[in-house]
Amino acid sequence: MKLKLALLALIAATSMIAQAQTATKSRADCSKEAVAAMKAGDIECGEKPAVVKSKSTKARPAVKAETKEAMKAGEVATGEKPVVVKSKSTKARPAVKAEAKEAAKAGAIEAGEAAKK
Repeated sequence: MKLKLALLALIAATSMIAQAQTATKSRADCSKEAVAAMKAGDIECGEKPAVVKSKSTKARPAVKAETKEAMKAGEVATGEKPVVVKSKSTKARPAVKAEAKEAAKAGAIEAGEAAKK
């Protein structure tokens, strides 16, 4: 019985040692594989992936003018606010004021505390 246990322990120890030797690679082997992969392009070097910048076909003043127009139109979002497209009125200011005055005279516009409710 003791002989069987001793043989079993010996076999287990040799199998663990054999498995440990075949499973590990040397540091030199790992670095050779990494260098070969980098040269082949499988691994990207550095912290960020390489980004190819595209050249613009427009002149800088033209791009600035487009950006300025987009900012005036409200098409460019700044900060965390959502883009709100403002509707432009086609009526002249005096015409709008005249309409508001007529509506106020006719009683269509409530004034004072009644308007807040």
